[in-house]
Amino acid sequence: MKPRLKVLFLCTGNSCRSQMAEGFARALKRGEIEAYSAGTKPQGLNPLAVKVMAESGVDISSHSSKSVEELRHIEFDVVVTVCDQANEDCPLWLGRGKKVHRSFDDPPQLAANAGSEAEALQVYRRVRDEIKAFIESLPQGFKDL
Repeated sequence: MKPRLKVLFLCTGNSCRSQMAEGFARALKRGEIEAYSAGTKPQGLNPLAVKVMAESGVDISSHSSKSVEELRHIEFDVVVTVCDQANEDCPLWLGRGKKVHRSFDDPPQLAANAGSEAEALQVYRRVRDEIKAFIESLPQGFKDL
């Protein structure tokens, strides 16, 4: 049996995009990927991210926002930065793992001026679906980046 890739999804706040990526990887790629997520400046789990993930059948409500320092003991095969800031601030200790950058729009920022929660959720759903499509391409997709 082929060992699973240890993959870290890294974002600034570890509140939304990286949490969605970890959730989809755990749900869709259980046999191929051992998924983790963390942030360079953790901010807590975003409730709208939890809501849109539940709509797609993935429960991330038990996840917590973690600092990369909390995962320092793990040797990752791949580190995926899912926002531009995390790509720039990616810690050097992440070692031998391949670093992959795949930026996604920031739902909280894009939805900041939404007139209602329903309007904000549309933004979250779009980004969620883009993240899901990316996760579905893995691990083969790592070779294409």
